[in-house]
Amino acid sequence: MITDPIFYALAVPAVVLVGLSKGAFGGTATLAGVPLMAIAVDPVTAAAILLPILVVMDIVSLLAWRGRFDRGVIATMLPAAAVGVLAGYLTAAMVSPDGFRLTIGLIAIWFFANWYFGHRHQRPARDPQPVKGAVWGMLAGFSSFVSHAGGPPFQIYVVPLRLSPQLFAGTSVVFFAAVNAVKLLPYAMLGEFSAANLATSAILLPLAPLSTLAGVWLVKRIDPELFYRLIYWMLLPIGLKLAYDGGLALLF
Repeated sequence: MITDPIFYALAVPAVVLVGLSKGAFGGTATLAGVPLMAIAVDPVTAAAILLPILVVMDIVSLLAWRGRFDRGVIATMLPAAAVGVLAGYLTAAMVSPDGFRLTIGLIAIWFFANWYFGHRHQRPARDPQPVKGAVWGMLAGFSSFVSHAGGPPFQIYVVPLRLSPQLFAGTSVVFFAAVNAVKLLPYAMLGEFSAANLATSAILLPLAPLSTLAGVWLVKRIDPELFYRLIYWMLLPIGLKLAYDGGLALLF
């Protein structure tokens, strides 16, 4: 078990932020969890500690949003996401997580810029596009396996569909709960669930349901337009963070 107080000073706000995001904004801030914890421990350890906590958050969120999800989105994206998780496992020793962080970060920045400069005002809902949904679903599964960074690919496809905040949150909960469950076995096969990591996860675990339920409470009381503005604005710093971390690591 990790005993460094600096780690917990970073891990506690990271888990709370992820829990709020899980309950309210479709897991957007999950991207911030690993980078924040990785200030004190290596990113692989941070991801391994966080995954069991994410699974508990998923269970709480599934109970809170039960029955509220878009079946078309799940049917389109989830099978492709499973393929992405498998690809992440098979290429774990070959693919650079930093290169993928850079790519996802740039895509998230582009997505924000496209909204901010061209379509901020009353953008019409886009019709479902199964092929694009499958592509983004696979990228979400792969990036979720590599660094718990599946949020931007998921949102790039789903946000333009303009689901209601509750339906968006519920759809995201179902999608990432399934993806995180699928990730458990390959993570274990890669030896990332050491006794020390699991003990550290257990210490942080009580924060999971409380912060997730707080996020659920928030999204049920927020205006739909404000909800989507927050989603877009959260993508910008996350995209910048991912692009900066990935680019800097590749350069040096």
